[in-house]
Amino acid sequence: MLAGIMVSSICFAESVPASTPAPIAKQNLVIVKTKIIEFLETQTIGYPGKVSVQAGAIDSNLKLAQCPDVQVFMPTGSKAWGKTSVGVRCNAPNVWTIYVQATVNVIAQYLVAASPLAQGQVVTSQDILFQSGDLTQLPAGVFTDQAQAIGRTVNISMNAGTVLRQEMLKIAPVVQQGQTVMLTTKGSGFSVSAEGLAMAKANEGQVVQVKVASGQVVTGIARNGGQVEVGF
Repeated sequence: MLAGIMVSSICFAESVPASTPAPIAKQNLVIVKTKIIEFLETQTIGYPGKVSVQAGAIDSNLKLAQCPDVQVFMPTGSKAWGKTSVGVRCNAPNVWTIYVQATVNVIAQYLVAASPLAQGQVVTSQDILFQSGDLTQLPAGVFTDQAQAIGRTVNISMNAGTVLRQEMLKIAPVVQQGQTVMLTTKGSGFSVSAEGLAMAKANEGQVVQVKVASGQVVTGIARNGGQVEVGF
């Protein structure tokens, strides 16, 4: 080696890439739709006829974080009927809420006028017949049981085929004000009957006051045929 010549060493440091966070697991949207359908099927228990439920599409671009406990709820103003909106939320470990369109169809029988009905007419079994369709596409208050309509009074005249709704038929009082009624009191092994005058009109099952011959006012439950049941 030559004198006076210095040799320097050069060190190369190896670069270490920065660690990247693990990707967040995405929520399975099929599970979300299944949860929505199960929720709506529970909400519609007791509906008449055949109920079918469909959940609308969920935008896959939402990139929802995976949730171990998806909760479905009805937003304020929504109900499980016809075209509706359902809320889905996650509270932990990530918080998010979405709203999904859904459809509930209810195929059942409902009552229509079998022939023209005149105002003031009392409905009989011959005046009505059943049709089948989606109740969610009909106005509110349709009749689905003959017993709901028979004996009511027609409130407005209507043509044959008109879908019967509750505001079209009013309940006819079974007791009229001033009517002579039969009071019946029943107990264990006995039954007592007496006449009296109804103080007001009353529908089936309503409470009505009756004045008896002695002038005493008795309270009972109005029944068909001018009968009033008095508890003992």
